Parts: sequence; C-alpha cells; structure tokens
Amino acid sequence: MLLLGAASTLVDGIHEGVRARGFTDLRPAHGFAFVRLAPDGATVAELADHLGVTKQAASQTADELVRKGYVERRPHPTDARARLLVLTARGWACTRAADESAEEVLRAWADALGPDQLAGVRAALSRLAVPGRIRPTW
Repeated sequence: MLLLGAASTLVDGIHEGVRARGFTDLRPAHGFAFVRLAPDGATVAELADHLGVTKQAASQTADELVRKGYVERRPHPTDARARLLVLTARGWACTRAADESAEEVLRAWADALGPDQLAGVRAALSRLAVPGRIRPTW
C-alpha cells in the first residue's frame, strides 16, 4: 500500500505540474500514453498493449489526443495497413513539462529522504519493476 501511495503522489505531482505549465486539457492517463508514444511512436495495437486496454479504448484515447493537437497519425514505415501515432510539437512540449514536474516531485522526495536514501529506493525499485506496460489508474 505504501508503494501505491507513493506512486499516486508522483502521478498527482506530475499532473499538477503539467497543468501549472498550461496543459490543462489532459488527464493523468494521457501521460501513460505519452510514455509509449515518445520514443518512436506506436500503433493503436501497441498503445493498447502498453496501457492494458482494448484496441477500441486505445483508439478513442488516440482520437482525443489527435483532436487536442498532442498526437498525429502518420503512415507506418513498414506496414501499409497501419498508422503510426507520434507526438506533435505540442505533445513533446507536454512531455518536457511532465519531465520537469517529475523532477520537482523527486527533488522534494530527496529533501525528505536525503539523496543517498532516494538513490537506494530507486535502485531497489529497479530490481523489482518489470519493464513494459504501464497501466494508468483510470
């Protein structure tokens, strides 16, 4: 329960920081989509797998992010039937705002725990966490 509480604090802090930087039309769940789209884009199926939702739900999320100007659809480089979802300049700006907000939350944690203890927590979590899907709290 403590770990879930800490995760909620982190997500809430990032969301508040993103809103404070002018991105007021997003929910925390959108940030989880941005995590998958940020490196090289993704298909709706890949986004659905990452979020642990149906393709239909991922498509609705993508449609919303496209309408809001954070994501655009491009032809897939290797699959003519698929479309690649990629972040727009606005999406990248929001991602940078989220990164800055996360740093602020972690700076407060380092102040509370000390940098060495926070580094130990990070090291321990890196041994426990399984890379891959990140499921949002809808």
